[in-house]
Parts: sequence; structure tokens; C-alpha cells
Amino acid sequence: MIQIHKQKKEPTSLTEHRAKEKANYDNYPKKDEVRDSLYNEQRGLCCYCLGPILPEINNMKIEHFQCQANFPALQLDYRNMLGACMGNEGRPREEQHCDSFKANNPLTFNPTNLYLPIQNLIQYGTNGTISSTNADLNQEINEVLNLNLITLKNTRRAILEGFIKVATKKREGKLKKDVLHRWLGDWSGATHRGMLRPYNQVVVYWLQKKIDKA
Repeated sequence: MIQIHKQKKEPTSLTEHRAKEKANYDNYPKKDEVRDSLYNEQRGLCCYCLGPILPEINNMKIEHFQCQANFPALQLDYRNMLGACMGNEGRPREEQHCDSFKANNPLTFNPTNLYLPIQNLIQYGTNGTISSTNADLNQEINEVLNLNLITLKNTRRAILEGFIKVATKKREGKLKKDVLHRWLGDWSGATHRGMLRPYNQVVVYWLQKKIDKA
């Protein structure tokens, strides 16, 4: 997970729909406009696993951080909406992740919290494991979002190993601090406003550790 900066302006169609009598999420006809908005503000990544998403109904879910079943008053609140991957929807539960696995279970840590950058609470192992020293967040990573599903772990590990292999080869094993900073800015998106690389935080974490030791 990574901190998400919500846009100040929500889609106009959502504002107009919410003002209608008996408006709810199910009868809101322009969900694609919300998908577009979420996709852009999340820079192409799932709000939870950071896998790639596209603003299409079969590729991306509109996730309600506070679920509709328990918080119906928030069903049309754009601040409560996130873009999530499909999370292996339709597969056995143990193979699901992100919103598909979460269902109506609550989460404590909201990636849109501007006062608590969630990536600062998360660490990555070289084997692709994601964890947190915060016991509650660590529990939610594993038991609410299933982010250590073997396929996700293997994907993160492969991305990190691929990056390290290319990076060390280009620099003949010598990684200077200015180079590390340049890569960190690129992978974290700090130096550009384009879409982010899928599962980027596993590389960002590794680069930051390297910089701290340099």
C-alpha cells in the first residue's frame, strides 16, 4: 500500500446524482467517470496490492473503504472510494486478495490518510513478503487483504530481483548515492506525475534502505 492523494474535485456526475431523491450507489449510472478519476489519482495502481489497474468494469473495482453494507451513508461519498484490482474475484477465497478477500471486513489504516503515510509503516523482504511492525496493520495485511498470497509474493520478488540485476549490471555493482536517489524518484513517482510501475514499493523500499546505508 501507498499513500493516495484524493483529488479535491469529485466527478460532476457523482455530485449531481447524490443530490437526487432516493439516490444510491446502485442506481448511479456513470460509474466509469469515478473509475477514471480513481485510476488517475492512484496513478494506475490498485489501492491495496499496488498491482496494475485500468479504468474498466472488468479490470477495476470501485472499492468502498467503509463498506456499503455497514456504512450506507457513505456509499456516494467520493472520499470513501478507492480503485482496487479484481483480486482474483470468483476464485476460491484462499486465492483472493484485496477487496475481493476483504469483503465487508473493516480496515483500520486508510491509504488516503494524509497525516499517516501508510508506506512508512510497511516493509518488504527480498522474498517479496510485505509486513509491518505495527501489529494491527500486519494483521490486516495478512488476514483482511491477503497481501502475502504466494502469487503476489512471487511477483514482488521477481520485480525486485529483476531491478537489482539490471541496476547492478549497469553500474558494475557500484551504486552511487546520486544514482540511487534518481532511481528512487522515478520509482516512487516523486520526480514525475505519470503512471507508476506495478508493485513499485518493493523497489522503493529496497532503494531507500540502500540510500540509508550509503
